[in-house]
Amino acid sequence: MASGTEWHWPVARQLLGTDRLGRGAAARSPAQDRRHARTATADAVVKSVCPYCAVGCGQDVYVRDGAVVQIEGDPGSPVSRGRLCPKGSASLQLTTGPARCYDVLYRAPHATDWQVLPIGTAMDMVADRVVRTRRETWSWEEEGRRVRRTLGIASLGGATLDNEENYLMKKLFTALGAVQIENQARI
Repeated sequence: MASGTEWHWPVARQLLGTDRLGRGAAARSPAQDRRHARTATADAVVKSVCPYCAVGCGQDVYVRDGAVVQIEGDPGSPVSRGRLCPKGSASLQLTTGPARCYDVLYRAPHATDWQVLPIGTAMDMVADRVVRTRRETWSWEEEGRRVRRTLGIASLGGATLDNEENYLMKKLFTALGAVQIENQARI
């Protein structure tokens, strides 16, 4: 069974070796020694924030050859101190999962199927609808008072947007004349 001090069976390594608690050499195997953590081969570590909720847990995103290879909690984050919930721990799937959609999908009114659109076409459609809605719902005056607004456009900001992003959202929608502007983090 043994050749010198090397035993192949983990229990034998634990009982006959110096690692009686089985937390060191007794627990290791040749297959384990050939494996390396995805974080060890990363070219860069990028700081990020988990996109799932309003908590804003810090994440370390490990990148190799321009692709995300691992996402872990950021130990330097004062919010989460390196911890992530199950959703945050699974956020690698957002970038590399087989269910990720890389195309713009559009379903026309009353249609049953989705169609793939180029991003430029989709952005033009959104811009056209914003301009049309603003034009059709614009109000200069109401009950004899000057209001200069539209009630046809509203904004509900995401909970993971930071202060600067929310500031820009507020400025954009205020410039469009919207008055119904809220942030999900406050709801």
